[in-house]
Amino acid sequence: MKKYLVFKINRVLSCQCDNSQMAKCARADVGALAGNGGFRFWPLVSAAVLRRKLLETVMCGASRQKRRHSPAPSPALAPVSSESRRKHGSERLAELLMAEASESGSEETEAEFKRKVEVLEELKGVVRRLQEEDHDRKRSAAMDVRRLAKDDPEARETLAMLGSIPPLVGMVDSDDPEVQITTLYALANLGIGNDMNKAAIVKAGAIHKMLTLISSPSISPSISEAIVANFLSLSALDSNKPIIGSSGAIPFLVNAFKNPHPNPSSTFKQDALRALFNLSIAPMNVFNLIDAGLAESLLAAIGDMEFSDRTLAILSNLVTVSDGRRAVSRTRDAFPILVDVLNWSDSPSCQEKAAYILMVMAHKGYNDRTAMIQSGVISSLLELTLLGSQLAQKRASRLLEILTVDKGKQVSEGFGSISAPIKSTPSDPKSTAEIEAGMSEERRAVRQLVQQSLQSNMWRIVRRANLPGDFAPSDHFKALTSSSTSKSLPF
Repeated sequence: MKKYLVFKINRVLSCQCDNSQMAKCARADVGALAGNGGFRFWPLVSAAVLRRKLLETVMCGASRQKRRHSPAPSPALAPVSSESRRKHGSERLAELLMAEASESGSEETEAEFKRKVEVLEELKGVVRRLQEEDHDRKRSAAMDVRRLAKDDPEARETLAMLGSIPPLVGMVDSDDPEVQITTLYALANLGIGNDMNKAAIVKAGAIHKMLTLISSPSISPSISEAIVANFLSLSALDSNKPIIGSSGAIPFLVNAFKNPHPNPSSTFKQDALRALFNLSIAPMNVFNLIDAGLAESLLAAIGDMEFSDRTLAILSNLVTVSDGRRAVSRTRDAFPILVDVLNWSDSPSCQEKAAYILMVMAHKGYNDRTAMIQSGVISSLLELTLLGSQLAQKRASRLLEILTVDKGKQVSEGFGSISAPIKSTPSDPKSTAEIEAGMSEERRAVRQLVQQSLQSNMWRIVRRANLPGDFAPSDHFKALTSSSTSKSLPF
């Protein structure tokens, strides 16, 4: 049955309608997406494939097979109107929809099929108005796209297939601010949950047009909010991340988060932060994010609980790159701010992210370890190993190892390779003394500071955890100040 439907639909699509301009536009749009984007619209016989073919049936009208078997029109008869052709195409579409439903076992009624056809006809009319020259009709069509695509995934796909994206992108730089806002939100709605549409919007040149609006000194707050909403939507697609990151949009997004315009909407700052998070996932964007001053802005915003969790998530992405770690360590009061987060007992997610940031930075930089210890991180980590979530406990324990253990790495004179670390036994005073004698004065001072901090803070941690009075630290805690390890960062 499916093979028969495919054959029939392909025969329908091979027709040449008298009024074929709409079909050419839609096919050109789809072809542009399929040609360069690597998409394949006819992979297998499936419901999605049939739905696309049925859509094209509406655009083409009557079947060529039916025309071939019909008698030649009499010269005395008047030509068939475009309305008649559309009606005939709608009837044909309803027949094919019913055949598809019959094959799939659907129990939809003929009325429901007709309703679907009416919806498709409405979407076709909207796209037709977008392609007209009349300013008011184009604005009305953009408003309809915004409304129809807001909550309907099928409408988003169908509107894009019909060719709505290129004319909408062309309307972004309209002289009418209301048209700009409506068009931008229409594009944002088309991209919701649809990666194909996100790619098509970028390919149609939307980013360049939005950056042109940003550079205008008279840009309104409403247009700024609409542009931020679009960057949030488009940056969710991995292939768009490097394009947006290198386009010059990052300074605009950082400024939107750091200095929002007066009376912004409730989601404006959050949308900017979420777009920056999407961009921070791509390592190639980190330099541009740092260059725009994002690290300082993020650390300054950590105290605001509305933004803290996502702010720490972005910092977690930044510190995986050396430029990001340097930017964080050079920011004033960075480590006291991050250490303070470890004490937020009512926010386990923030504790886990702050511990991760500190763990990565301590693992990669010795100077950062000293700054962390001076910020009082030891007592906070000890408390976290007892009271934190399971993940926070693991990260705090690993960070304590990094901070308190001399890795004992030695370079072989013969081969220049790194030798295995020398494992010392905590209970052997002689071996401990030998290790301390081989340390530099700076490292010896840090080691002693850590030991004193462990001893002076353990009793306070025990009391806060409501543990028995005779509780004693485990061998694991005792070993943290004297054992050595060569393990890499596990999590």
